[in-house]
Amino acid sequence: MKALLAVSKGVDTLNEWIGLFAVWLMPVMVLVGVWNVFGRFFGQAIGQNLTSNLFIEMQWYLFSLTYLLGAAYVLRHNGHVRVDVLYDRWSAKTKAMINMLGSALILLPFAGFVIYFSWNWLAASWVILEQSPDPSGLPRYPIKTVLVFGFGLLIIQGISEFIKNLAIYTGAVDPEAEPHKTLTTADGHNAIAHVGDANLLADEVEHKAHPVHTPHAAETQSEEIKQ
Repeated sequence: MKALLAVSKGVDTLNEWIGLFAVWLMPVMVLVGVWNVFGRFFGQAIGQNLTSNLFIEMQWYLFSLTYLLGAAYVLRHNGHVRVDVLYDRWSAKTKAMINMLGSALILLPFAGFVIYFSWNWLAASWVILEQSPDPSGLPRYPIKTVLVFGFGLLIIQGISEFIKNLAIYTGAVDPEAEPHKTLTTADGHNAIAHVGDANLLADEVEHKAHPVHTPHAAETQSEEIKQ
């Protein structure tokens, strides 16, 4: 389990960085959108064309990048919509089981189907280096590539979430390791457990496998032996 959680940790780190990159695309997208609106109306007022298809397509390209590259990041932070009125009532192990079923039966097959049915479409776009049908527009094949890449990120993050929930369900980590719940580790320190944090789950597995004996625990054990 520790090896699987190490893989999960690597996936989480990858999607964390890509997600943060996607976050910073949002203000750029907003600025481009503001320029498109400003350029359209101000340009009409002065009789000049201040915007173009390049900026219009750039705006929706940036939106697509934010969505496609950020989906796995949101999954990693447990930010996708769920029926909380039911989910919040379940125990940690039940939640872990539902999360695993959702990943195995819905998320992974859906993302896999998207990639499978997009592959020939993407390959054809690369063969001709597909361009925009509009003058001065952006090429199409790069954004189509990002679509497949984004769903690939979603697949590996889904596998990461499956591993972390499996660790909770099997008891490899504290079954009460719910988001924002404080746990006491084997060395007596408090830690904030989060299902989306593979680092903490890996630490919890390590503590279970190799408990840390504190001086206080050693003194207590010595007193018990004397008695």
